[in-house]
Order: sequence, then C-alpha cells, then structure tokens
Amino acid sequence: MSASHSRRQHDWRGVVAPLLFVALWQVAASAGWVNTKLIVSPLAVLQAGWQEITANGFAHALAASLARDLAGFVLGSLAGIAFGVLLGLSRWADRLLGPTFHTLRQISLFAWIPLISIWLGYTDQARVLFIAVAAFYPVVLSTHEGIRSVNKAQFEVAQVYGFSRWQRLVRLVLPAASPQILTGLNLALIYAWLATIGAEFLLPSFDATGVGATVIRGRAAFRVDVIIVGMLVIGLTGYALNRLAQRLEDRLLIWRGPAH
Repeated sequence: MSASHSRRQHDWRGVVAPLLFVALWQVAASAGWVNTKLIVSPLAVLQAGWQEITANGFAHALAASLARDLAGFVLGSLAGIAFGVLLGLSRWADRLLGPTFHTLRQISLFAWIPLISIWLGYTDQARVLFIAVAAFYPVVLSTHEGIRSVNKAQFEVAQVYGFSRWQRLVRLVLPAASPQILTGLNLALIYAWLATIGAEFLLPSFDATGVGATVIRGRAAFRVDVIIVGMLVIGLTGYALNRLAQRLEDRLLIWRGPAH
C-alpha cells in the first residue's frame, strides 16, 4: 500500500466540519438560543436514536426498507440492461423506441406516483414498481452508452473468430461496456434508495413498515428528535450502500488497473 493511499485511508479531516456543527448546535440548544421544541439538542437526538434502535420494530423496519430497495433495484436494473442492450445493438430499435424513452425520462419520477397508485393501490408492489422505475433510467442510459463505445475493430475481431451473436454479446459487448454499466448500476442503487424512502412517504398504508415510517411517526407526534433520527438512518444507510457498491465496482473492474 502506497503512502498516499494510506493517508487517504486515515484522513479524518472530513469529520471536522460536522463535529464543529454538532458542537455549535449543542451549545445553542443548551444556552437557550433556539426553540428546543423545534431544534432539539444533539443529546436529545442521541437519546431518541438509542430508544429507536433498541426498540423491537427498528430492525424489522430497516429490513423492510432494504428489501423493497433491493427488489426494485434488481427489477429496474435487469429491465434497464436488457432495454439498453436492445437500443445499443439495434439502430432500428434505437430509432423506433429511443425518442419515446427519452421523452418518458423527462417526466419527474414523482409524477408516476398517482398512476402507480391507481394501478396497484398503496401496496408493496406499488412501492417496488416505483423504485424499479427510478433504477431503470440510469441503467438504460449507461448500458446504451457503453455498448455504443465498443468500436468496429472489436466487432471485426469477433467476426474473424466466428463468434455467434450470443458470443459477441457475452464475450465482447458486455465485457467492453461493463465500466459504463457498473457506473449506471451505482447510480441506480442511489436512486433506488431515495425512491424507497419517497415511496414510503407518498404510498403509505396503515400496515406498512420501513425507515420512512419512522419519520412519518415522528412528524405525527411532533417529535423532532425522532424525525432527525430517521433522517440520519436514511443518510447513513444510503452512504453504506454507496460505499459497498463502489468497493464491488472496484473489485469487478480490477482488470483496468489503478485509475490516474
């Protein structure tokens, strides 16, 4: 491991600003500079966080959100890769379906909520579909771009070796396009988690569980501390998913060598 890499691994400068902010926040709350009913102290948030984490339903709520996220991400990503391959390999399909796709992706994601709720109601299937739509678009775009980046010389080499269409796809096109596809999957994972929380907010039901329900419950009870705890859990979970995706991408693309 190089010295510069080691320094990056142990560089804690990024936490200085958040720590200073939390310290100022605590001082402001303790000194009575703010209305603590609206801006609770960090200590109150820690107490509420401990109560939430040790509660019986917390792990179940987080698991429910992650299950929806994973289901929607997988569904949207598989559909996105398939559609992106179709657009990338077939100029006829690109001309026929491309304009419609590019028009639909201009529609705000949350504009799909009323239509999805009419189709599927306020169910988990509706939430998963919403998450899948969020994951679909970035994967299509990255897959299409990656396939278009494969040059003609590579196809000529495949033709010399007598590759069938299926062999060209799995042994040439997809490996060559894999960096862009993985970048799209990384983006899709981020969008899917944001859509998971959005779906829990906008497609609620009395029996639904999830991290978003924690924030909704805090709002209903006017518990600012619980709301902030829910926000922190959402942010930290999203960050962990992003880091996991980055590490997986680095391992899968190790053949490219170190980036400069």
